[in-house]
Amino acid sequence: MRSDVLAFDTSAPAARPGPAPRRISIFGATGSIGESTVDLVLRAGGPAAYHTVAVTGARNIARLAEIAIALRAEVAVTADPAGLAALRAALAGTGIEAAAGEAALVEAACRPADWIMSGIVGFAGLAPGLAALAQGTTLALANKESLVTAGPLLLETAARHGARILPVDSEHSAVFQALVGEEMTAVERVIITASGGAFRDWPLDRLAGASVAEASSHPNWDMGQRITIDSASMFNKALEVIETREYFGFEPAQIEVLVHPESMVHALVGFRDGALMAHLGAPDMRHAIGYALNWPDRADLPVARLDLAAIGRLSFAAPDPARYPALALAREVMAIRGAAGAVFNAAKEAALDGFIEGRVRFTGMATVVERVLARMSAGSGLGNVAFSLDNLSEADREARALAREEIAARADV
Repeated sequence: MRSDVLAFDTSAPAARPGPAPRRISIFGATGSIGESTVDLVLRAGGPAAYHTVAVTGARNIARLAEIAIALRAEVAVTADPAGLAALRAALAGTGIEAAAGEAALVEAACRPADWIMSGIVGFAGLAPGLAALAQGTTLALANKESLVTAGPLLLETAARHGARILPVDSEHSAVFQALVGEEMTAVERVIITASGGAFRDWPLDRLAGASVAEASSHPNWDMGQRITIDSASMFNKALEVIETREYFGFEPAQIEVLVHPESMVHALVGFRDGALMAHLGAPDMRHAIGYALNWPDRADLPVARLDLAAIGRLSFAAPDPARYPALALAREVMAIRGAAGAVFNAAKEAALDGFIEGRVRFTGMATVVERVLARMSAGSGLGNVAFSLDNLSEADREARALAREEIAARADV
């Protein structure tokens, strides 16, 4: 287990200098994580409490402009170059810069900031995250794909530049909080929980016919469409298993998953004396975001307080391998190492696109990912690929192409 990784040092940093507002940036501001971050920043005083350097989004130009104006950001960046004219028009007269495209995202991440939220979904969040770490900032990481695809590269970049990574996934924030003041050598196991998603109680023979609308409705969490579908397939939990290894250095055998329908216990850490430290909280991402935003302090947050007497009971069950094949694929990825995480994530994203577009059955997504992993493992020695942005980007491109090929060529997905 890692005990000396700067990015996850749980000791408090030196006192923050001076009374000047902290400089922050919010990447993925128009997504569910970004909107929750914006909500917390505005509740804390907005521009009076924080100097917002950059906000970024994708195609929701109107909302991106609203956020930029509300936070008085220096620059607003859309990932979609086609939206630049509309963004400029929406920001006309405000003094806020407008920019667009991948290069603009990276440039925004290079602007000095004390704290940056990485809320971009998918592989697209990796390059801005690396650029942010290279300036020695604190990166609040909600982009799980970054660690899945390039964990060693991300951690090495943080260590080299004196940067810090704070986890924002609810499960990893929970593990991080449970480890404060503890020796990593005393940890025996870690358990991350999963709601089970929209289809946890469905008969297995119904899953193949599940619709996009049915998969897009989460029983507990209010999230974007893609992550909600990933929850139903448990691909999000598969990513989080890999992420747990990369974050904290646990061996795969130490990482367990339990289905917990109530979504109140986010993770548990088990110690060598047999004790389990559990983190409980309402299913509200503002808890993990607020912890990262205010760390090492705790601040008042607008989240529900649990009434355990009213809840009455909490339930747990082992995940059914037949219902959630993505979990076994995550174990395979951790065994291969190297670029396997990048291939896994890219194939998963392409398969999810296929499902949303009606070209892949719900149960076919895991089949596509399994076949792409098998083809690339056999042909290119994924475990030996050196970690660089270029190499991982190439693995990502190849995996997406193979996934599309699998979808187009086979009727059984």
